[in-house]
Amino acid sequence: MAMTIAVTRNTPNRFNGFLASCMHEIAPGVYAAPRMKKSVRERVWHVMMEWAGLLPPEGGVVLFWKSRQAPSGLGVRMIGWPKKEMVDHEGLWLTVRGLTAAHDIDELQDLARAAEPTPDANDPVLRYLPAEGEDTP
Repeated sequence: MAMTIAVTRNTPNRFNGFLASCMHEIAPGVYAAPRMKKSVRERVWHVMMEWAGLLPPEGGVVLFWKSRQAPSGLGVRMIGWPKKEMVDHEGLWLTVRGLTAAHDIDELQDLARAAEPTPDANDPVLRYLPAEGEDTP
């Protein structure tokens, strides 16, 4: 049994009522069950999948729980919003989003090619580790 959390956004009342019947509503649209069996979680998800056609375009549900087999130790399922692709990269969940017109592609390419500035040894914010063989200050 693992902690299970569901987050809803712009869902019809039947989603919220159903989730409130089997989980605690800890904030508006956020539901938590401290110890939910996998079979119960699967049933909850099955019901929400049956109702997925009722979701408005900007609505959705995200369900997540502790899972030793999943990336980052976090099992995730989504219906509708957020419309993002999540990929496993070296054992971590990463969100993949393409560049849009709002991104200045030339500026991003310039930043990628820019050289790192030389660190200022007198900068009090920077903390330098001594090189091999040097004494610590």
